[in-house]
Amino acid sequence: MRQSRLMSLVEAVANVVVRLLLAVATQIVVFPILGVHASLGQNVRSALIFTVVSIGRSFLLRRLFEVL
Repeated sequence: MRQSRLMSLVEAVANVVVRLLLAVATQIVVFPILGVHASLGQNVRSALIFTVVSIGRSFLLRRLFEVL
C-alpha cells in the first residue's frame, strides 16, 4: 500500500509540530544553562524557522523513499 502525497505531508507536519514543541521546551531549559538568554518569543521564532526547514526536508525525503 502506497502513501499518498497528502498523507506524507500530514505525517511530516505532525512529526515536526511535536518537534517544535520539544524544541521550544528544550531551548527554555538549555539556553540559560549555556548563558543564552532569549525571550519566549525569540525561542518560538527560532524554532519556527527550523520547523519550516524540517517540514520541507521530511516531505522531500519521504517522497524520495517512496520513489525508491
